Amino acid sequence: MIKRMLIMLLAVSVVLGGVFGFIDFKKKMIKQFMTAQGEPVQTVATLLASYQQWQPKLKAMGSVQAVQGVELSTEVSGMVTSIHFQQGAYVPVNAPILQLRAEHEIAHLHALEATVNLARITFQRSEGQFKARAISQQVLDMDRITLDIARANLAEQQALVEKKTLRAPFSGNLGIRAVNVGQFLNAGSSVATLQNLDKVYVDFYLPQQALVSLTLGQAIELSCDTYPTQLFTGKITVINPKIEVATRNILVRAMLDNTKHQLLPGMYVTVNVFVGALQQHITLPHSAISFNPFGSTVYIVKQQTQDKLTVEQAFVTTGASRGDQVAILTGVKEGDQVVTAGQIKLHNGSSVRIDNSVQPSTEAYPQPVDK
Repeated sequence: MIKRMLIMLLAVSVVLGGVFGFIDFKKKMIKQFMTAQGEPVQTVATLLASYQQWQPKLKAMGSVQAVQGVELSTEVSGMVTSIHFQQGAYVPVNAPILQLRAEHEIAHLHALEATVNLARITFQRSEGQFKARAISQQVLDMDRITLDIARANLAEQQALVEKKTLRAPFSGNLGIRAVNVGQFLNAGSSVATLQNLDKVYVDFYLPQQALVSLTLGQAIELSCDTYPTQLFTGKITVINPKIEVATRNILVRAMLDNTKHQLLPGMYVTVNVFVGALQQHITLPHSAISFNPFGSTVYIVKQQTQDKLTVEQAFVTTGASRGDQVAILTGVKEGDQVVTAGQIKLHNGSSVRIDNSVQPSTEAYPQPVDK
């Protein structure tokens, strides 16, 4: 019985030894095979680092205002009897816009004109009598004062009659009509908007630290999503002499020519203020840079042999950005071949193959595509 048990244990030991030996042999062969294969070559896109002209800018969001723009309204109330404009039309300065009922006021004006004529005749007659010493100086003075009062009342009534006609205070484009004939209009009620669009203001805020970089006449450039491929230029005309306490920002106003009437009051725009002289910086697309807590890095391609390319990780110091571009202050030299796509699978010494058929965007002023 003991002999049989020994034979069975020996047989089991032989079988298990064979199994574990085969597994160990298999692992060894796989390791040898993988070692013989080597590290796979990674496909990447690259870009030659080069210097680009770089104009320092301050960026802000602004809003457009007309240099001359108002909501037209009447100073007095009354019934609308006629409207003298077409919606959206251009009107010259002093053109009649709207007429309120004024029959009563005109009748009173005629009565005051008669009063002035009577007072003038009376005063002229008193002057002759005074020269003939037929009346006293007091009577002559009273007649003069009466004439002055009559003329003042007439001027007041003339002003009231004129207020019954609304006129354009300046030339410009009228907006949508807000009144109709026969409507009773209260004083101050809006009739239509009038905007002179030949020149426009752009108001924007900058932090107080930027004040040292601002001067009157400084060039600005702005864009808006209404015209994504177009840039507008102007100059700073006013720097507010007060810092906003709540935000510690300063209000700046620039003026732009708008002869094509493309910019409308109320539009929001992106403003770039040019500051300082042109600079030269090496620029790379955002996709080429790995931004990490321990520092920003890029991969630079190195030629190891005639047929072998590898990459080397380099720390870089980044500066300002514009569009898809980032200024590189240190870490990359002109002419370095920098990986722009595919670096997520790389490490120091990785073998690479270059395929530049697809490149990431590197536009200084990228514009959204309308889909």
